[in-house]
Amino acid sequence: MPAAPGSTGRPRSDAQRNREKLLTAARETIAAADGPIALEAVARRAGVGIGTLYRHFPSREELIEAVYAAELDDLATSATTLLAELPPELALRQWMNRYAAFSTTKRGMLDTLRSSIAAGRIAPRTRELITAAFAAILEAGARAGTLRDDIHPDDATMMLHGIFLTTGTGDVPGQTDRLLDLMADALATRR
Repeated sequence: MPAAPGSTGRPRSDAQRNREKLLTAARETIAAADGPIALEAVARRAGVGIGTLYRHFPSREELIEAVYAAELDDLATSATTLLAELPPELALRQWMNRYAAFSTTKRGMLDTLRSSIAAGRIAPRTRELITAAFAAILEAGARAGTLRDDIHPDDATMMLHGIFLTTGTGDVPGQTDRLLDLMADALATRR
């Protein structure tokens, strides 16, 4: 949102609060939806008018992209949190579970995200953040001697994306978990 002439360039605090309320409401609405979301429902859930929603997010795509970006940031930073709490090999598996949940919930947004992906606004940043999270976990595991030190984070990212592309809505019960277990085992050192 552009700053008013003569302002400091930062959004007003009430405008920032409204933006955060809209993002939270959109996350909740998307998580509960089975298909496309009604923007009016998002505004209502946030406790703001539809005009406020459109001032912050002029299109459905911009709202969906903002939700996606916020959730992607949460996922990427969770790798550091997990590493602070767990040994690297357990942090890896927990982080892959979180990524699986993230991937599954995005299937409902896929139609809207497709144009953003095609325009190159989403895929490069997604890959960059996920690969950086993988790198942090793999490096910690290599230092601890529990994860292989010869795995390139980009290769691990591609493997994980392959799992999510081939499983999902038509998932055989437990198949994603089994494949994630196999991947974690492939990344572990042999003792």
